[in-house]
Amino acid sequence: MGKDYYETLGLSRGASDEEIKRAYRRQALRYHPDKNKDPGAEEKFKEIAEAYDVLSDPRKRDIFDRYGEEGLKGSGTSSGNSAGPNGASFSYTFHGDPHATFAKFFGSHSPFDSLFGQRNGDEGMDIDDPFASFPLGMGGFSSMNFSGSRHPLEQPRRKQDPPVTHDLRVSLEEIYSGCTKKMKISHKRLNPDGRSIRNEDKILTIEVKKGWKEGTKITFPKEGDQTSTSNIPADIIFVLKDKPHSIFRRDGSDVIYPAKISLREALCGCTVNFPTLDGRNKSHVFKDVIRPGMRWKIAGEGLPLPKTPEKRGDLIIEFEVTFPERLPQSSKTTLEQILPM
Repeated sequence: MGKDYYETLGLSRGASDEEIKRAYRRQALRYHPDKNKDPGAEEKFKEIAEAYDVLSDPRKRDIFDRYGEEGLKGSGTSSGNSAGPNGASFSYTFHGDPHATFAKFFGSHSPFDSLFGQRNGDEGMDIDDPFASFPLGMGGFSSMNFSGSRHPLEQPRRKQDPPVTHDLRVSLEEIYSGCTKKMKISHKRLNPDGRSIRNEDKILTIEVKKGWKEGTKITFPKEGDQTSTSNIPADIIFVLKDKPHSIFRRDGSDVIYPAKISLREALCGCTVNFPTLDGRNKSHVFKDVIRPGMRWKIAGEGLPLPKTPEKRGDLIIEFEVTFPERLPQSSKTTLEQILPM
C-alpha cells in the first residue's frame, strides 16, 4: 500500500489549501533537523516535504486522490505512466530536497541560526520554540497558533501606528469654568471577515477641567485607523490650544488685561475699569504716575490652578500709555515750566 500524504500531514481528504499550508507549517517546524534531534526526525521532515509538494499542487493532488501514490508515480500502470486529468501521461518524482521546500515556504533554509543570533542574551526567549517571534513576510510564514503542536508559535509583537494629533480649541471662559467637548472623528475599521474595511464615525467626549494649561494632551488609545490585523491602530491625541480672546491674554494661570490710558491719566492719576472672566466689572483707582508697560496685579481674579482649582491665579492690568501725536507751543511752554528736569 502506498503512502497516504493526508495522513502524513495529519489531514483528512477534502482539506482546503489553507489547511494544507497550516499543517505543513506545523509539521515542518516540529521536525526540522536543526531543531529536532530525535532519531527519525530527518526522515519525517522529508516525508512532510513530499506530502506538501504533492497536496499543494492541484494537478498532483488530483491524480493522487484518484490513483494514490502508485498512480501518481507511474508504478500502477502497465506503461509506467499514469493518466493526468486530461488523459495525458504523468509521472511524479519528488525532488528529494526537503530543505528546498522549506526554504521556498519560509524564505530561508534554516532561519534558526539567525534567530538565535538576534536573540542572544534575551532571557525571555523560549529555547524550545525559536520561532516564537519570527518576523512576518517571509514566504508563506505567518504567526498562527496551531492546535496539536507541542510548541505553538507565539504572536509576534505588532507595531502601533504613530499617534494622530489634533488641536482642541477652547476659550478662556471654558478654562475658567470647565466644559465638555464632543469631537467627531472618522476612522477605518476592519470588518469581521478580517479583510474588508469600513468607515466609521465616532463621537469622543472630552471633559475639560478647570484651569487646564495650554498644551495639555488628552489621549484616546487605539482610535486611529485599523487597516489590517497586523497593525495596532494609532492613538488619537487632542492638544489643548487657547482661542484668541477679544479682551484678555493668558499667561499660565494669570490673565492679562491691557489697559490703554492717556498721557494725562498716566501723569495725573485715573480710574481703570476692567472686566473679569466670570462677567463681573471692577475698577481700581491709580493716583501715582503710571509708566508705560507697568503692571498692576489683582489677586485671585485669574484662572483656576490646574492642581488646586479652588484657588485662582491673578488678573494683571498691563498699562499702555498713549502719547499725543503733537502738542501746541503753549502746552509745550507750560510743560517745560512744571515738569522736572
